[in-house]
Amino acid sequence: MLECNWSKELLMKMVSIVGEFAFLDKVRRREFLDKVFVGMKRVDLQDLPSLVYQLLVLSATSKGFSKREVIEGIVMFFGSKMGSNMSSIFRQVEGTVLLHVNFSVKQDLSLGQEVMGLVRSDFRAFNHFTVAILLSVARVRRFSESSLGILKTAVLTAYRDYKFAKDCKWLSDDLKEEYLENVKLVEKAVLRAVNESSYGREHIVPSIVQFGFVLLESVEERSSKELWNSSGLLGIEDLGIQMLKVLFEVHDMARNEIIEQCKFRILSLKPEQSMPIIRLLSNLIQTYPYPMLEHVSRLKELLDYFTFMHGNVAAYLVTALLPLIKFSRDLQDYTILVLRKAMFRREDTVRIAATTSIIDLILAEKQSKRDGPFSFQESSSQASSSQQAEIPCGPGEGLFQELSGLLQRCLYQQAKVKEVMYHGLVRVILMDPSSAGAIFDFLLPHFLRYFREDAKVQLEIRNCVRVERGKVLIEEPLDCLLSCVSWILILQSHGQTDRVSDSSWANLGFSLSQENEVGRNLSGESFSSAFLKIRKFLRNQNLEGILGQAQDAGSKPLEEEKSTCALILSGIIEVLLNAIATELEKATDIKKVDLEKEITEFVDLHDSLDKDTCTSRQNNGIRRGNLRTATQDTPNNIDSGHIKFTQGRIPFLATSSIYQLLQTALKLYNTDCSNTVGASQNRSQLSMGNSSKCCSKIISFALNAFLRLLKSSSVTGTENSLKTLIYGDIKMLGPQLLKLIFLLKSVPKFATDQKKKEAKGEKNDEDRRENLHLALICIKELITVSLWSSNLTGLLEEMVSVSPLECPGSDDDCEAATRIDDQQIRSKELFIRKILMPLFSECLALSYFGEVEIICDMILMIGNKLPYKWKNIHGAWAVRVGKRNHIKNSKVVKGIVTVALSLSLPPNDLIVAQDMASELLKVTGSETIDPIEMSESYPVVNHSTSAAINSCILQLIEAILVDMDWTTKKLKIFSLVTQRSINLNKSGEHAPGLAFEENLYTRAEAVVKVLSFFVLMSLKEPQAEHLLRLAAKFYKHLAQMSKLRIAPKGCKQLLPSLKFEKLVELTCKQLTVPLYNFVMLVQKKQQENAISKGIIKKIKRENRCIPDLIFQIEDYEKHLIQLSKVSKVNLLRHAKRSTSRDFKIVDPNEMTREEDAPNHNDPTAVENESCEDSEDNEGNGSEKILSPNSCSPLAAKDSGSDGEDGDALPNAKRVKRGRVVQDSDDET
Repeated sequence: MLECNWSKELLMKMVSIVGEFAFLDKVRRREFLDKVFVGMKRVDLQDLPSLVYQLLVLSATSKGFSKREVIEGIVMFFGSKMGSNMSSIFRQVEGTVLLHVNFSVKQDLSLGQEVMGLVRSDFRAFNHFTVAILLSVARVRRFSESSLGILKTAVLTAYRDYKFAKDCKWLSDDLKEEYLENVKLVEKAVLRAVNESSYGREHIVPSIVQFGFVLLESVEERSSKELWNSSGLLGIEDLGIQMLKVLFEVHDMARNEIIEQCKFRILSLKPEQSMPIIRLLSNLIQTYPYPMLEHVSRLKELLDYFTFMHGNVAAYLVTALLPLIKFSRDLQDYTILVLRKAMFRREDTVRIAATTSIIDLILAEKQSKRDGPFSFQESSSQASSSQQAEIPCGPGEGLFQELSGLLQRCLYQQAKVKEVMYHGLVRVILMDPSSAGAIFDFLLPHFLRYFREDAKVQLEIRNCVRVERGKVLIEEPLDCLLSCVSWILILQSHGQTDRVSDSSWANLGFSLSQENEVGRNLSGESFSSAFLKIRKFLRNQNLEGILGQAQDAGSKPLEEEKSTCALILSGIIEVLLNAIATELEKATDIKKVDLEKEITEFVDLHDSLDKDTCTSRQNNGIRRGNLRTATQDTPNNIDSGHIKFTQGRIPFLATSSIYQLLQTALKLYNTDCSNTVGASQNRSQLSMGNSSKCCSKIISFALNAFLRLLKSSSVTGTENSLKTLIYGDIKMLGPQLLKLIFLLKSVPKFATDQKKKEAKGEKNDEDRRENLHLALICIKELITVSLWSSNLTGLLEEMVSVSPLECPGSDDDCEAATRIDDQQIRSKELFIRKILMPLFSECLALSYFGEVEIICDMILMIGNKLPYKWKNIHGAWAVRVGKRNHIKNSKVVKGIVTVALSLSLPPNDLIVAQDMASELLKVTGSETIDPIEMSESYPVVNHSTSAAINSCILQLIEAILVDMDWTTKKLKIFSLVTQRSINLNKSGEHAPGLAFEENLYTRAEAVVKVLSFFVLMSLKEPQAEHLLRLAAKFYKHLAQMSKLRIAPKGCKQLLPSLKFEKLVELTCKQLTVPLYNFVMLVQKKQQENAISKGIIKKIKRENRCIPDLIFQIEDYEKHLIQLSKVSKVNLLRHAKRSTSRDFKIVDPNEMTREEDAPNHNDPTAVENESCEDSEDNEGNGSEKILSPNSCSPLAAKDSGSDGEDGDALPNAKRVKRGRVVQDSDDET
């Protein structure tokens, strides 16, 4: 019967009666199923559901037919063999089949287990029909969580595997491409299952809703979004959003559940987990605004919890609802009511979120007016005529006037709330320039509380500070208020003169025409006049006059109050410098001299204030309390100076202003000594020393301001008009920084043309060195920021164009770099070769070690973005640097070694690590080798740098062990698929697994060679502990590899490959035996140093990792014993004979006597011992049992107690504790 051809009718009949054939054996049943699944192609579509149901009944009722094989055949038939048939009839048939599967699982729960086991065991079974089956099975209460968990694991594993494979250097390109295709397959399968949910499978819609939200809750860091976009993938978040958007459009019944789930999860999840849910809600509102109007009541219920949410979540929620507010006046009014209540809450975060939302509401209303009533992009699913009739008209009165009362209340809130409002008002002006007059009227009464036009001290800065419970807090951020006013005046000035800066204004999409100037009322004139008076007042007053009120007593609160006032004043000066730099851009030559003079004076004043505030912050720890959460207390510690930056606060100086300051500094730096800053004024000229000092202060101020700008750019939120105004085209500063670096690295003119005092000359050199360091840090941070945007290529090209340096080495390398076709690769390569490498050589020659360290970081940062070919070239360059230079600075050497190891491709990275480890052994010495001062082949390896290099190599090994952990898990999957012979693809997919395995063995063999040098070194305790932990992890992976070589029951045992045998031999000879000696030495040092204070904790910590290491070695050798038995290949012929390790406390005198025993400390004698007797006479060899304090190595635990391999090797003979039994010479 199996050999003849079956008709469709016969096939159907055979499936229905074959269960009664008790004489069929296992092989015949498998052949029958294969014939049935092949013949299913000829069955009519309407007969397929009944045939599938008969097969399911057959698997459930007949014990002879495997349920896994039946499920597998059904899945692969509908998932792949019929995948090209996309007719609606076939989709309906699939829906009916899903209902049959669902019913069968309810009747026989083991079928559900088989479905999930199939997907869990082999990823190749994953297709759109598998997804649909799992979603259908999830409707069974017993499998609800487990089925969705299997789906979630499959999707997340596909993404994580691709992310890991893309970053792994030693995986082949074919494997990386395979993992990319796997992710694409997963995305297509999931989306297809969702898109076809309307074809007779509506019962899986609740499961799809649940699974979509499960994916959104599983979203990891958003930094991976760049990886998904670059690879043409959706990513986990976008996949979940796309699934739920499709359901929302197609299934009306799913809309209520989706909105309800959004509401529930936003309120119950952690803030970082609820953000993807809010992004889903925002997508639904923007894509389907009219259907969302039906759910306004639920959205209002969600807004009721505004005051109980995390501040960022609450503000983001209102932002997501803004497009819908345009269509619903009811929702707008309710939102305003909620925000009014929130402004009266005691929590600062709630008030800040409410203030942010009020500004967003005003901006949305002005944007709506500017775009017109019909500008909203409507979705494909339009609302019905009745729905459109219910849409209310837009608001007639401006929200700014309506909400002015709430904004007025903000003026009496905490300082942070005021900051948010001030920045928001600037955004309002950028959106609607005609609002300037109303905003000036709103701010003027509040401003006059702190400005006295006729008073001797015009700025009442002391009124901005209050003392509460002994703590100094800022009550009014006067610097932020002046910044807001200054920006409005600057914007009006640009609109009035019709001048738009290329750097910031061109991207804002607005212009302040002369018609808007009509609205510039008396309040605006008052602010303009006051601003000019403040500039004049601060130029003519000294610090004692402004802050002198706080000097009455030397008490700590008064000193802190003075320092806090100085902090506010320094911010005001930055605001003034921003305005002056903006004027300088279009000023005439005569006016420029006055403005440069003014810049110099204000920078000098800011420097005086900065020293006071820095000192006081270090001594007293001034708080801006809950008023400014992110202060300038966070330093970026460098060797040559203090860099202060404020994370989370928008800086006062814009990119264009910093550009003008750098231009001014470069101009003054290159000016002749006789031309001083005030040459055109009727005042005495500054001396050359003062000129150089002022120039250095301007450079330092501009660099610190730019660094604050860069640090804040990544934490100031999403793109908006204010961010565009402040940050502008940030890459325009790259060439200016590079010019400044070239100028600072050379000896300045004023230090050579005239004779100066030695102390002053040293001070000038220190300032120049500090500014050089700052400039390099700025370039590094600028590149870091540009790496996450599309500006990197343009930035690098502009900097390369202004570089006067020449490529080091041969011209052929630079010529090859210029011929690279890819613009992005070419710009990175030329930047490294024409700028970073020459700077590295020059700074190294000048012994500027801090600067060299920064340059190494930049080479590593950019080099990691290059293809493997160019990356390997830079790794070889770093190796040559290490061989040609004698450097004793550990930080510089660490940077060079990190570049060499990170940019060298496998196997070169571990070859370099092996060479350096061999030289480290000579420098650090061992028990038998005396240390030397410096390596001959690698001069960078010396006593001063050995610890740093040691750390770099061990970090490389640790990263490789992480790769090996992932690889062994993948290897296990390959092994399971091959051994179970799942008939999913007959094209021989085991070949990639074999290549995968060989690469893993090669990598492990290189790790053994590197670690073999470390176990011979005399390492300090932290390094020794690190090595022991790494060794334990490595042996754990070796045990997993050995275990995977053992075939399970019922499968054919394969012989170990030559690569595996070589790895085992190398590990036994070069690592295991010396490692036991290393453990003995570590324990010996512990006992010698036990009396030292503080050593007890270290001993306890190391004593925890030593037993773990011994266990992992014994576990590894146990699996080798098992593999040797089943494969008939003795893999332990080079291993130390198995011993029994008994842990006990040994008397020091007894330990001394044992150490005097002959050959115990001879590593040669230990290494020459082998297991030849276990190979020739497996059943008769005796075991050597040693004390842990004996210097003989401790070998693996005998596995004779394991029932499966009881006679693999002879059992250990147990002896009394404390007795050492030596090997007999008569043993065979």
